[in-house]
Amino acid sequence: MKADAETKQFLVRRTPAYRRASLALFLSGFSTFSLLYCVQPLMPIFSHDFGVSPAASSLSLSLSTGLLAVAIFFAAAVSERFGRRSLMFVSLLGASICTIACALVPDWHMLLVIRALEGFLLGGVPAVAMAYLSEEIDPKGLGASMGLYIAGNAFGGMAGRVVTGILAEYFSWRPALAGIGVLGILAAIGFLVLLPPSRNFVPRKSTAVYHARAWLAHIRNPALALLFAIGFLLMGAFVTIYNYVGFRLVAPPYDLNQTELGLIFTVYLFGIAGSWAAGLLGDRFGHFRVMPVCIVIAILGVAATLTSPLPLIILGIVLLTSGFFMAHSAASALVGKLARDMKGHASSLYLLGYYLGSSVAGSIGGHFWSAGGWPAVAAFTAALLLAALLASLQARRVAGRR
Repeated sequence: MKADAETKQFLVRRTPAYRRASLALFLSGFSTFSLLYCVQPLMPIFSHDFGVSPAASSLSLSLSTGLLAVAIFFAAAVSERFGRRSLMFVSLLGASICTIACALVPDWHMLLVIRALEGFLLGGVPAVAMAYLSEEIDPKGLGASMGLYIAGNAFGGMAGRVVTGILAEYFSWRPALAGIGVLGILAAIGFLVLLPPSRNFVPRKSTAVYHARAWLAHIRNPALALLFAIGFLLMGAFVTIYNYVGFRLVAPPYDLNQTELGLIFTVYLFGIAGSWAAGLLGDRFGHFRVMPVCIVIAILGVAATLTSPLPLIILGIVLLTSGFFMAHSAASALVGKLARDMKGHASSLYLLGYYLGSSVAGSIGGHFWSAGGWPAVAAFTAALLLAALLASLQARRVAGRR
């Protein structure tokens, strides 16, 4: 009877509460990624306007993702005591205000400070959102709901890049950032109105020792540890490609302007569809079976970017984007399923690796660009994805023995 009572607490597909939660988490993913990655198409402009190198311009993103990775730990601990919903709303609202502030500062170093603060604030969203889904959604439909959340991430990443690129072309980068900040505030309000309160969450008064033991327990699980590494490798490769493809395409022989460069990021639509499809396929065939196929698709995409014709380069970005979001969706669902308890801590470790990959590899990629151009960047990212593929196969073997 207890099991039946607990089952009735889950949000089941095709119910109004499930749809509200899905839309709310979609908005949170949209807001997080649009705020986080809106600076990516502006990096060539930052390099020119502030007189910094391509690698230095990437700090506008790397500092945000690095501080976000650190903040995830604090967010996981705070949400265990005070709840998921309010923490996510405050994080989204604060980060949106920081983006508007970035549009007003005259100094490069001050912009970096605010971007770092913004990343820290956004740490209150990703791990907590994954924990909410794992706790509140019926396990039979977790892959689909996680895929929809990842689709929100993809849509936000696309909107942030495309809108910023277009506004920067016709006005300047400052109104572009301000516009993204306003969209973030609206998304935060929509999230707060739509998200149902947690029904399976139990607040815990905890100590630092409690959290340390929880994280250590997840790290000692070999399958989970490999998934954490996969998050680092996948995101590192993905962000590196997107960080420096703009420098390639604004230069001869392509000479794309900011609007044209921004429109290339509409390939995120493939990531939106792919992440949702990967969730459904994973629920049906197994996420461990789906994930390696998705990583291979991403590797083929990197290979296609080595060609010269612009349509083939765009095709390569499409394949990379689709494969990345599909693999990320599968890995996220697996973390929620393999972590038997303390799911917020497991999500925080996965996302720590995920965003450290963005921060560390995204900046290292700039040195490959400076040293060897696009072939060096492609080789670096292909190596990261190959390592992720091997790790996914090993994780499946390890999980099969448990």
